[in-house]
Amino acid sequence: MIRLVIVDDDPMVRTGLRLILGGEPDIDIAGEAGDGRQAMEVIAGLRPDVVLMDIRMPVQDGLVTTDLLLTRPDPPRVLVLTTFDADDMVMRALRLGAAGFLLKDTPPPKMIEAVRAVARGEPVLSPGVMHQVIAAATDRADPRRPEALRELARLTGREREVAIEVARGSSNAEIAQALYMSVATVKANITRIFAKLGTDNRVHVAMKVRDAGLL
Repeated sequence: MIRLVIVDDDPMVRTGLRLILGGEPDIDIAGEAGDGRQAMEVIAGLRPDVVLMDIRMPVQDGLVTTDLLLTRPDPPRVLVLTTFDADDMVMRALRLGAAGFLLKDTPPPKMIEAVRAVARGEPVLSPGVMHQVIAAATDRADPRRPEALRELARLTGREREVAIEVARGSSNAEIAQALYMSVATVKANITRIFAKLGTDNRVHVAMKVRDAGLL
């Protein structure tokens, strides 16, 4: 059973989250709080496994509360909730140790699975947050960019298009559809890409594409 505490200053949001999550047989809504300061008291008494934490609240916001929580012994896993994912709070929350970042308009089934995933110790990021994490990683990888660009310069234009699709996580069938080629042609391109980059796996290709700033 996953013990969950909901922290949000909007009573309607808390009600909605209880309705979405409270009916699941493996999730127990142990408590809730309307601001960060109240959350500290509630969480200390209930010792939940997961905290759904609103990031913008009066009295004490979600970032401060997350920071305070995660410096305690045996802290809960914090899944941060927000309306927007395109601001610096995303990276600040993740640097503080938040286990994930979820938009409030996430469909209920995905929200339920996100809580379960965080409880299992798996990170959870909305697509918009994932793009920011990749961008931040690329910025830190700037010293590797010239070398990555030199390696990718060995590819033909078509091979580079395939490599970018590989970096996006597309399957061979999806690449074929996106680039208007047969699956057999996609496989042939990937074989040549592997040979030119000196690798035998798609992850290495994706890393090179991202290091080069092409995604």
